[in-house]
Amino acid sequence: MLLPGLWLCLGFGCASSLSPSCLSAQFRRPGDFILGGLFPFGKDTVNLSARSEPTLLMCERLFTDGLIWALAMRFAIDQINNSSSLLPGITLGYDMYDTCFEALVALQPSLLFLTRNGTTGIGVLCNYTEYQPRVTAVIGPHKSDLCLVTAKLFSSFLIPQVSYGASSETLSNTELYPSFYRTVPSDKNLVEAVVLLLNQFGWNWIATIGSDDEYGRGAQALFLSMVGNENICIAFEGLIPTDLAEPSAKKKLEDTVKLINSTKVNVVVLFAFSLPAQALLEHSIRMGLGKKVWIGTEAWMLSDVAASIPNVQSIGTVLGFVMRTGTLPGFQEYVAELFGSVEQEEFCRESRELSRLMNAEVLDTHCQQCGHVTLGDIWPMLRVTVVQPVHVAVYGVAYALHRALGCTSKACPKTPIRSWQLLHFMNTLPFEVNGQSFRFDQSHGTNTGYKLIFWAWRNGTLTYLPVGDYDQSLYIRKSQIQFHTADQKEPTSECFRRCQPGQIRRIKGFNLCCYDCTDCPENTFWSSTDSTSCSPCPQHQWAPARSAQCYDRSERFLFWDEPLAEALVTLTALSTALSAGTALLFLKHLQTPLVQVSGGGRNLFALLSLALLSLSCCLHVGRPSDGLCTVQQLSHALCLNGCFSTFVPKALEITLVTEFPRCAPRLLRWVTHSRAWLLVAASLLTEGLLCLWHLQLGPDFLVADYQSLPSEVLLVCGTKSWLAFALLHGYNSCLAFACFLCTFMVQTPGGRYNVARGITFATLIYFIIWIFFIVSFPTLRTVLRAVTQICIILATTLGILVSYFIPKCYIIVFRPDLNTGDYFQNPIEEEPEEDLG
Repeated sequence: MLLPGLWLCLGFGCASSLSPSCLSAQFRRPGDFILGGLFPFGKDTVNLSARSEPTLLMCERLFTDGLIWALAMRFAIDQINNSSSLLPGITLGYDMYDTCFEALVALQPSLLFLTRNGTTGIGVLCNYTEYQPRVTAVIGPHKSDLCLVTAKLFSSFLIPQVSYGASSETLSNTELYPSFYRTVPSDKNLVEAVVLLLNQFGWNWIATIGSDDEYGRGAQALFLSMVGNENICIAFEGLIPTDLAEPSAKKKLEDTVKLINSTKVNVVVLFAFSLPAQALLEHSIRMGLGKKVWIGTEAWMLSDVAASIPNVQSIGTVLGFVMRTGTLPGFQEYVAELFGSVEQEEFCRESRELSRLMNAEVLDTHCQQCGHVTLGDIWPMLRVTVVQPVHVAVYGVAYALHRALGCTSKACPKTPIRSWQLLHFMNTLPFEVNGQSFRFDQSHGTNTGYKLIFWAWRNGTLTYLPVGDYDQSLYIRKSQIQFHTADQKEPTSECFRRCQPGQIRRIKGFNLCCYDCTDCPENTFWSSTDSTSCSPCPQHQWAPARSAQCYDRSERFLFWDEPLAEALVTLTALSTALSAGTALLFLKHLQTPLVQVSGGGRNLFALLSLALLSLSCCLHVGRPSDGLCTVQQLSHALCLNGCFSTFVPKALEITLVTEFPRCAPRLLRWVTHSRAWLLVAASLLTEGLLCLWHLQLGPDFLVADYQSLPSEVLLVCGTKSWLAFALLHGYNSCLAFACFLCTFMVQTPGGRYNVARGITFATLIYFIIWIFFIVSFPTLRTVLRAVTQICIILATTLGILVSYFIPKCYIIVFRPDLNTGDYFQNPIEEEPEEDLG
């Protein structure tokens, strides 16, 4: 165990020192299977002594982080080697190298890992199935930029590479990087959490800043692609430089702060590592940007570099997401024990001796200066959540080895395993670390969720206060967040008020993210959050104003139970009863002069027709159908024709007697007595033929009217052929008009009953009613269409009854003294007296 002693002595200042170019720490241990470790220990600079104080602090921080990650890897390997069940009889070795956060530096040990085991060369082969590289798997590096370079190398040889910090979504492409794994969530999960956070607080007018590296560019691109569908508008997006030594870095940072200030946003989302984030925050304070809500990520939120900025409290409120992990039981004790060993002179002496014996395979750059690291320097960092991903990465490879070798709880077969054979076992079953289950998903990542952290300042001391959790959904304990506003409530950050469901955006001005909200009109609905127009409802549905969905239309017709229908049905019953009562009265007094002069038995037929006409009103109440629509007009026309056909013989009789007295004796026999029924039958036959023609041309049919009513479908009877309709009812109008012409000029001597006057008034009322009907009926598009038809029928029926039959009933009942032959003398008998006179 001497080589690890050399490793610790290199870092902790026994006899070796630190390099000004980078801390190139070589940590090696032989074993049955060797893991390659790529860890950052420093930052490549030209002259350490010329660094400013913040840069020097950053160098020391990088060294500390890298050292902790390396310690976590060695801790995991020692645990596995000491386990009696995971890899019994198998010893894991390791080679650890410094990446210096530089791609070129990371390539050197990566190429060494790819060399054939036992040599320093890489074989150029057509088939690498039996190729055995120097290491079985690789742990690291930390940054996505470096992993994008190294992952292509290791994927070419199908060597498993497990990163403990690379979160770029690009690395989720398993076709390009089939052997790359990571024990941290991808940026996609992080961005989804940030979007949910913005939505919960209603912040839809924001600025987003990213560092100009793979992490910043990738996370910001994902964020921009997601917010477009979440009704969140980006007032400003920009990149800040990662190399702060370049001449233009300061101007870029100042321009970024100015642009953020000009947008008037209150929320800034920052995807960056600690050093660029520190620089941006320093410029924001110096330039007086004002207090904002800064939404950060683990890359800078937990950094003491950013938190140590002078007057950093003045930037406002800091919220951000950090990976949900736990501490490693026994890790602190392990590190304390190692540091205790370093203090022993014998330990350091052996390290110096073995350092001189290291072979040329090891990339060796000794360190000259950078100071000494003590246990107190790294002790506060041992609780940071970034330790667990390294631990889980080592265990992921160990469990894959366990399954690939076919180990039992007592022993592992001593069979050679190629690196590519581990990939299948890393993709299958979950593995357990410290009682927590992990597994690599389809994109070769582990998603343990996030904690929402709030920077809470208490007596000038920063506390990372957990205020929420994210695992597919976001839960926030808002009461624990004290914002920088006067009332400590969340500030607003919106160019527009968030449109409510049922409202669409009307762009105002030149910025597409500034708009007013307009209600969707009736029968349209708001279909989606990004919709700029209201969508019309399907024909069978409707929507009120400001609606987010459509509803099925209810059917509208004249229901039996509605008050209007009940009133009309009552009126129909009265009209029918009046017709029937009049018929019974006429039947009882059938042989009296009054009934005989009025038409005798034909009156009973007319009253029966009027009763049936009244009853036909019921065809217009209730849900219509094609059959009902057909019967409605036919029954109306036939019943009305039955009444008017009885008026025709009497009208002709009156005309012959008054206007053609010389021809009357010869022609009267065709319009009186039993032969008058021939005219009634002929009229009904003609109307019947017109009804058949109406059916042939096209009967009335059921129409579903979706336009007339806003929320209902109106069921009405539509007219297919207006020609057939005109002929059907026009024939009755012709009969009525003929009766009117025959009777309206007839004069009766004083003291006699004028039979013609009743026919005149009956037909005149009919015409007045039908003029109103013809004008109103074609334009009606509501339930009043059916009501109007009922009213027309009842008005016609009652008009005929009142003008023609009721006066006769009055005489029969109340003035029987007038029901005599002298008062109701038949015109046939009256005419000769007129001629003699």
